[in-house]
Amino acid sequence: MTGKHTFDEEKKPLWQRLGWLAVIWAGSVAALGIVAWLMRMFMAAAGLSTH
Repeated sequence: MTGKHTFDEEKKPLWQRLGWLAVIWAGSVAALGIVAWLMRMFMAAAGLSTH
């Protein structure tokens, strides 16, 4: 045993890989939403408004 691993040896099931993809996507969308909401709050506090 050389200690080297290939992707074929540790390949996860498709549903698990897609699950992680969905979790990462949802997390990034949520983070973007939070940043946008915080920017709107700071802009409103500074007197900037869209209407």
